[in-house]
Amino acid sequence: MDYGFVFFGSVQIHPVVTLAEKRGFTHAWLYDSQMLASDVYAALALCAVNTKTIFLGPGVTNPASRIAPLTACSIASINALAPGRTILGIGTGNTARRTLGMPAARLDVLREHVRVCRDLLEGKTTAYQEGDRRRMVKFLNPKSGAINIKKKVPIYVSASGPKTLELAGEIADGVILFGAVSPSLIDFCLNHVRIGAERAGRDPRKIYTLCMTTFHLTKPGEKLQTPRVQKAVGPFVTSSSNIFALSCPNPMDLPADLREDLVAFKTAYRVPEESIETRHLTLYSDYLQGFKKEHEALVTEKMIRATTLTGTREEVMDAIQAMKKAGIKQVAIQAVTDPQETIESFAKEIIRRMK
Repeated sequence: MDYGFVFFGSVQIHPVVTLAEKRGFTHAWLYDSQMLASDVYAALALCAVNTKTIFLGPGVTNPASRIAPLTACSIASINALAPGRTILGIGTGNTARRTLGMPAARLDVLREHVRVCRDLLEGKTTAYQEGDRRRMVKFLNPKSGAINIKKKVPIYVSASGPKTLELAGEIADGVILFGAVSPSLIDFCLNHVRIGAERAGRDPRKIYTLCMTTFHLTKPGEKLQTPRVQKAVGPFVTSSSNIFALSCPNPMDLPADLREDLVAFKTAYRVPEESIETRHLTLYSDYLQGFKKEHEALVTEKMIRATTLTGTREEVMDAIQAMKKAGIKQVAIQAVTDPQETIESFAKEIIRRMK
């Protein structure tokens, strides 16, 4: 099992990424959400020059924030600083877009963005289109040292709903899952990845699978639906469950054992009494970092266990073993509270004991 850590993309985060590398984490993922954090590529550049072995990438960018040639140039620039340990994580932009009050990108746009990026990163001349204007593009100075396209940059697609999961199976080197910890959620996700892969004539076993989640150790006998535990993991439970609910227009697509619980999160982020022009400013303040009182009833012990690694040390280790057996190759931890403390705790209590 590989172990990743998920950070908000801050230009001050590189010392903590260096700590994660020293403590045995293999991957560092930085959110690309322009209204919540620093520019992700500025932050990744600082991480690249201050680390030696850890893999780095946006976790995740999206096709609506940047045009495809710029995305390809940005990640190739990071690859020049961290050759061979750079990954492009990309999705439809749930957080980055919703914090602007805008919709996530369409799947056809995501597909085309990935195609252009992959072609450019492979040194090809490829078609690029804006509106009715179609032109052929390529990197004009690939040997300058400003970018690195000699070392492959894998492209991982973030997905939660059936259509996006199947798209990932069709076109991605890896798939990034969000909160898929329970066996039923993993099966749901990987079954759709398999459908997409087989439709494209690909071997689904060759697609790298990782799950972003959060982590919290409880005391023996401690109940999970308590203010202390909810504060530690509740923001992640709410976010990941809300995305699952919104990504499945037909609730019957969701795993039967979690269907009603997940659907309950569909309206978790709503303030209908506010203006449509400003409501997102309230909805996403302190997003993924602060726990809101109105989510207390939704964040049950069942949903905490389904979407996070929460429990005693033995329970967390058992959950990771089950994820590995189900086909997950990387667990990536996002700290809701203190990243440094979470890194130290997870490394000491889990990574060292799982070897």
